[in-house]
Amino acid sequence: MILYHGSNVEIGRIDLSLSKVGKDFGCGFYLSADKEQARELAERKTEQLGTGVPTLNAYEFDTGCLDDNSLRILEFQSYSKEWAEFVLKNRRNRTRMQIHPYDIVIEPIADDAVGYQIRRFVSGLIDMDKFLEELKYMKGQTMQYFFGTEKAVRYLTKTEAL
Repeated sequence: MILYHGSNVEIGRIDLSLSKVGKDFGCGFYLSADKEQARELAERKTEQLGTGVPTLNAYEFDTGCLDDNSLRILEFQSYSKEWAEFVLKNRRNRTRMQIHPYDIVIEPIADDAVGYQIRRFVSGLIDMDKFLEELKYMKGQTMQYFFGTEKAVRYLTKTEAL
């Protein structure tokens, strides 16, 4: 399976120490099965940082690990209350320490305004049902793949940068 990572640079070697805190599933390397969504992210990131060139990094994911119990994997097939709570917990974690035991997390991507929606939920302005609805990606459900350990990253092979 080919997965994509949008960036402002070509990524030759995945370095988990460069990952940022407070992301949907914690510190790790994030990819999408949706090429266009990753391309849009590359353009947005390049514009935000004001440096580099929009780059679509592509990786072959050896999905055999999904069936052989060699990794700890969490997968949500669709948006749910449990998914929203998982995103909320990870987004509120401001440390590099994972708050979950998973090597790989496969879940629907959240909308870009996650931080804003979390503030509304935590302050009591919206309830869980509204929070869940607001987190859904506006362009339809797209799966996001999180690789949070070196063991998991070994199942990715760089194929190209577009």
